[in-house]
Amino acid sequence: MSNLINTIKTTLGIESSVSTAEVLASTLGGFIGIFLISLISFHFTGASGAALIVPSMGASAVLVFAVPHGKLSQPWALFGGQLSSAIVGVCCYLLIPNLFLAAGLAVGLAIGTMHILRCIHPPGGATALVAVVGSAQIHALGFDYVITPVLLNTLIIFLTAFIFNGFFPWRRYPTSMMRFTDTPTYEKEKPSRYIEKEHIEKALKDIDLVVDINVDHLQQLFALTLEHAETPNFATNQIVLGHYYTNSKHGADWCVRQIIDESKSDDPKKDMVIYRVAEGHGLQSADSCTRTEFATWANRELYSTQDKTA
Repeated sequence: MSNLINTIKTTLGIESSVSTAEVLASTLGGFIGIFLISLISFHFTGASGAALIVPSMGASAVLVFAVPHGKLSQPWALFGGQLSSAIVGVCCYLLIPNLFLAAGLAVGLAIGTMHILRCIHPPGGATALVAVVGSAQIHALGFDYVITPVLLNTLIIFLTAFIFNGFFPWRRYPTSMMRFTDTPTYEKEKPSRYIEKEHIEKALKDIDLVVDINVDHLQQLFALTLEHAETPNFATNQIVLGHYYTNSKHGADWCVRQIIDESKSDDPKKDMVIYRVAEGHGLQSADSCTRTEFATWANRELYSTQDKTA
């Protein structure tokens, strides 16, 4: 029965569930984002319907609040995808008299444009389509549609996502705001399990695949997968003074600790470390434990994005 269920999940593409904290954060973020877009846009324009808020902003909200670290959610994808699609949509409406042909070309050309500009953002297709099949109020805007509502909506949802995601230590938007990474920010001898970015890029080109994850994250994913396969349990000799570690838990339980002092001993019960919480649950608090206890807590090492030297 379990094999049948797994087969059904794989066939339907049902992913593993996330933590309750992540679900609540995504839900609240989506509500706040669309609420603010509606409120602020109405204040500045007094418009209604799609002239006030482009329907595709609902899809953008799903990306920036539910998948804030995804490749398709990042600022260039958000702004580039929405604005280029809006321009394409308006051009198709103005230049192509046949509604059906204009609608198809608007979406198709928007996709092609986003590919060329490297800013794939799925909601852009809807933004282009609305420019063609929208109301007379939308058509009357002409190229002003690109500025209001599209640019205004996009700017509001970006700022909301930037501020909102900052309240949750395990998520940041954009991803460049993350304080810790699985990849060293300084030059160091790479482990044998390390896979170079150019090899990953070549593999993606070989299968001609677009994925909602950037090469940096793929590199981290491969490295962690191999690391867990080779050393499933974190060892005490991997706990080093000054380094950062995480428990890899999700949501509010996520935590990053830095070893700030130690008292080494051959006796495991006396081999102590002192740590401070650098991010997440218990932020800025400090405590001590045996190196063995810390290794049991730790899941993997992280690197501060502020460090440039070993």
